[in-house]
Formats: sequence, structure tokens, C-alpha cells
Amino acid sequence: MNESQIDILIKQAENDLREDFIIQEDISLINTQRVLEAFKKHKLAARHFSPSEGYGYDDIGRDTLCSIYAEVFETEAALVSPNILSGTHAITLALFGILRPNDTLLSVTGNPYDTLIDTISGEGIGSLHDFGINYEKIDLKNGKIDSEEIKNYFNKKQPKAVYVQRSRGYEWRDALSIKDICQLTHHMKSLSPETVIIVDNCYGEFVDVKEPTSYGADICIGSLIKNIGGGLAPTGGYIAGKKKLIDLIAYRFTSPSIGNEIGSYASGYKAFFQGLFIAPHTVLQAKKSAMLFGAVFEKLGYEVLPQLHQKPNDIICSIKFNDENKLIEFCQSIQFCSPVDSFVTPLPWEMPGYSDQVIMAAGCFVNGSSIELSCDSPLKKPYIAYLQGALTYEHAKIALKQILNKY
Repeated sequence: MNESQIDILIKQAENDLREDFIIQEDISLINTQRVLEAFKKHKLAARHFSPSEGYGYDDIGRDTLCSIYAEVFETEAALVSPNILSGTHAITLALFGILRPNDTLLSVTGNPYDTLIDTISGEGIGSLHDFGINYEKIDLKNGKIDSEEIKNYFNKKQPKAVYVQRSRGYEWRDALSIKDICQLTHHMKSLSPETVIIVDNCYGEFVDVKEPTSYGADICIGSLIKNIGGGLAPTGGYIAGKKKLIDLIAYRFTSPSIGNEIGSYASGYKAFFQGLFIAPHTVLQAKKSAMLFGAVFEKLGYEVLPQLHQKPNDIICSIKFNDENKLIEFCQSIQFCSPVDSFVTPLPWEMPGYSDQVIMAAGCFVNGSSIELSCDSPLKKPYIAYLQGALTYEHAKIALKQILNKY
């Protein structure tokens, strides 16, 4: 395609998306208001940005950050820490904190991300299985929660905890909507009020006007280098939910005698607060970027999710290439359009925690940050690219123009 054709194609896509963008901008405004009110309520001040060292007793920065997260998620408590290394780490902490030998964990969204499989069922590596915790799953039905099968299961068994993966992982399906999660939590609580509902919220924060914990989920978990860190948080993860559960998870995070009373951070907390403050707007940029890529590639004849005018339920755009080489070339093109390491050529490799070779394009200011423009995929049929992020819509649009030169 020449430059004129590319400009016309993108302009057509933007015109098609005009009303959709307005809806997303309204969501960002509501979420920004919610975050601002949380900052004001907890009287955030410059002293909360200060670093701490050693044990970190009485760390007002850490404690205030946790309180603000609890406010934003409408929960009793939250554990937020730069010492939580990833979303997988945060989920692992929650599972080991809540579950005990002979308990059952039920996933109602099929098997979770590849990186969690060993955490749940690995042999001889300190997995849940090694500690006598049972795992069962109910697969999605046509990409949706199978409510009838869940009802049948609960009529026979009462699991200690239910795991819900909001995002799509490496599957050809849409992410769960906040409405889906609301219906699910109400359904499960009617079947078993004591069962703990754990939502993996990665890629879903600020996509809608409420979070899963506002609709009955007991625990909500995510990574700070995805949506909620706003592209500024350099590391970390969060777990928000009921205080008695957060306490149990904090005991696992540190020790049962200490919980969330310690934990220092010598670099200071300013980036975490500022990242949270701009996160609703940054998520808006990522959603608009994903919607633009989807609209353009749909016009080019590719299958995409979400489809045009379909409300996004996370920040990801899935593009089905049905060709290994085209997939690799697309991921490499994303890398070449990055502000960092644009000269690097990503190649498929045996990435720890994954069953297939994975190609990852992520020329990011924060290593591996999925809120920055990035793309990854396992090398398996039908060769789907999972595009996420973009700190600015302008960057995504520039990258898209460069990529379309090859089409």
C-alpha cells in the first residue's frame, strides 16, 4: 500500500470508530474521577513519595498506597508492593495464602495462562498439587461462562475457591466483560456463599467503570506493569479484596508473624501513585489503539477480536494470521516501531513457563510492560497475534502506518 492509500484506510477506520471512542472517553472520565476522589480522601501528600529501607515498619507510603488501591477497588483492604514481581506471582501468593491441603480450586474459565499451570499442578516443585490441593476446571462454552455446568458442579461439590481469568490469554475469544463477571459472582454466591471468588484482573483494570470486586468478587489481582501502573510503575503487583483474605495472603507474602507490617522500597513510591493517577487515561489510549488496529485489519480481510463496534473488555486486539511467517513479521514490525530497542529483531524462543515457542515484541521503557505498545504470541495454529498497550494513541497510529507499508 502507498502512503495515500494508508491514510485513507486509517481515516475510514477512525470515522467508523468515532462514536465508539466517545464511549471509551466517558469511561476514562468516570474512572479518573474515582481515582482522584480516592487520592483526596486519603490525603495523599508529598511525604508519601519518600523511600523507606530496612524492615519498612510504619512505611506511610506503602500503607497509603494500599489504602488508595482498596478505595479504588471498593474493598476492605489491599496488598500493593513493588516486591510482587508479576501478575503470576501475585496470583500465586493469593492461591497459596487462601488454600489449604485437601481444599479444591475450581477454574471456571478453563485452564489459566501457561505460566500458572506449574503453580497449580507441577510435580515436585512446590506446586499446589504438591501440597495436597485439588484442581478442577470447567471450560468456557463458546467463549462464555458455562453457568449450567457450574450449577451442576456446585450441586455435587463446594470448592474452597473459584478462579476466574478475565482476559483471553492465548485463546481465540473475547475477554470477559464486567457484566459477565457480575452475573457469575451473583450466580456462584447463590450456590455457595462461602466459596472465595478470585479474579485475575490482568489487562482489565479501568476498561469499564467498575472492577470485579464492586460486583461481588472476593479478591482481584493484577500487575502494576499492565493497565493500573499507567506505564510509570517500574514493577510490582496488587491484590485487593476482603481484609481477612488479604491478611492470609500477606502472611504468605512475608510471614505469618508479620504480614503486611513490613516491606521497604528504597526507590520511593512516587511512580506508583502517579502511575495509578494517569492509568484511566493510559488505558483509554491502549483501548483506542487496539480498536484502530482491529478496525484496519478487519477492513483488510483478517479476523479480529474485538470486532468493529464490539465493546472492548480488555486492552488486547487479537489478529488471526493463519500463517506463521506473517505472524512473526507482524510482531517484528511492532518491535521496529518501538521507542526502545527498535533495532532489535525478536525471534521465537523457549520462554520459561510456556509450552510452545513464544515471540514477544516489547520495545518498552519498562521491561515487559504490557501497557506499552507490544505484541506476543505462541507459535501455534492459527497463528494469532495478541497486540496490547500503547501509552499514546499517536504512537499506535504511527506504528500502524509503518506496518501497513508491507500490505
